[in-house]
Amino acid sequence: MGGGKKKQSIKQMTKPKKTKEPQQKEQKADATQAAKKTPGLTMPDIEDKKVIGSLKGMKALTPSEVASRFNIRLSLAKAFLIELEKRKIVEYVSGGKNLKIYKLLA
Repeated sequence: MGGGKKKQSIKQMTKPKKTKEPQQKEQKADATQAAKKTPGLTMPDIEDKKVIGSLKGMKALTPSEVASRFNIRLSLAKAFLIELEKRKIVEYVSGGKNLKIYKLLA
C-alpha cells in the first residue's frame, strides 16, 4: 500500500523544471504572517474594567478560554487566573491536574 515514488518517463526527466518566482513567495509569506498572530507575552491588567467586564460574559473560566479571549499564551492565562484567585476576584470551582475551572465572584 502506498508504495514509493512514481518513476518518471524519459520525456519528463529531460524537461527543465519550472521554478516559481521568488517575489511571489515573499508575498505569500507576508500574507500568512499578517493572518497568523502570535499570542501576547504580557498579562492583561487586572485593575482594568474592560478585562473584568469581558470575564463576566464567560460562563466558566478556564485557562484555554482566557487565552483565546485575550490572545495570550496558555501558561500566562494560567498564571493570570491564579493571580485573580489570590485577589479574590475568581473562585476555583472544579478540575483536576490538567484542567481547572473558575467562576467570577463579583
